[in-house]
Amino acid sequence: MDKRTEDLGLKAMAGDALSRDDGVYLAERSPFRDLVYWAGEVRERFFGDEVALCAITNARSGACPEDCAFCAQSASHSTGAPTYALLPGDDLARAGQEAEAGGADAFCIVTSGRGPAGEFGSLLERAREVKAAIGIELHVSVGSLEPSQVRDLIAAGVTTANHNLETSERFYPSICTTHEWRERARNVEVLLEEGLAPCSGGIFGMGETWADRVDLALALRGLGVRRVPVNFLSPVKGTLLEGREVLGAREALRVLAVFRLLLPEANIRTCGGRERALGGLQPMMFDAGASATMLGNYLTTAGRPGEEDLALIRALGLRTRAQGNNKGGPYASKPGEGDV
Repeated sequence: MDKRTEDLGLKAMAGDALSRDDGVYLAERSPFRDLVYWAGEVRERFFGDEVALCAITNARSGACPEDCAFCAQSASHSTGAPTYALLPGDDLARAGQEAEAGGADAFCIVTSGRGPAGEFGSLLERAREVKAAIGIELHVSVGSLEPSQVRDLIAAGVTTANHNLETSERFYPSICTTHEWRERARNVEVLLEEGLAPCSGGIFGMGETWADRVDLALALRGLGVRRVPVNFLSPVKGTLLEGREVLGAREALRVLAVFRLLLPEANIRTCGGRERALGGLQPMMFDAGASATMLGNYLTTAGRPGEEDLALIRALGLRTRAQGNNKGGPYASKPGEGDV
């Protein structure tokens, strides 16, 4: 076994912070099998045999004024993605109930756009209605939020808000020009300051370097993020990135493993694009460090049936959070903390 990879794996097992140079070494030079081995060991050390599962619904779609190069919902792109206003509360509640019945331990309301703007009151009503209908965690992904809005969402029963950094600060201007990376990071800080757990990660395969990927992981660690979604670019026709190739499975698994070792105590969740990037190697995502995944469909693209993921988890000898103790354990939310 590669000695440096082993040393860094043991260091991550102890919960110690690896350096940027360590991260770049793991990403670019560590033997694949050694890297995956230690990622799996670290995941088991901090998360045991539990897998957290979430589901999302696209509550307001399209017409986004931002120009993110990967996004099917940007008004700057012609993708044929659906466009509609905020869905009624009973539709969202029904989606939340279906997610809970399907084995998810969290349900997320997602809206397109930079933030809730004038719709915040309606969004808050929807959140209360959904929370009253489900017994699992309620999350939102609604763009940038003011401190008072964060407090209102907490009062409505929301435990987590998603706001991805997407990539490194250096590479970010290559994929978005309508707002700055620093604005996204500041929104994550606001969530933490107000006691709402942030869920923040990125998209891989947009043309970023391994150094960019390491820098994203370190930025998330520096902010105190403990829930990290990992998305793999699934190029959409009509977007600026439509011509990019999907990451190969081994590279996607290496991304997961590097993030696991750099963020040993974070809940790393495989999300959009995993089916295309990982293909037949999807069972390896947990060995490579993932401690969670997303069930069902994404925002504008279809996922695979949740039953297949549940069957996979069982076949691997793992168990879902819903099968364990929902009131505690490694995924339980704690007010005022970044959460795992």
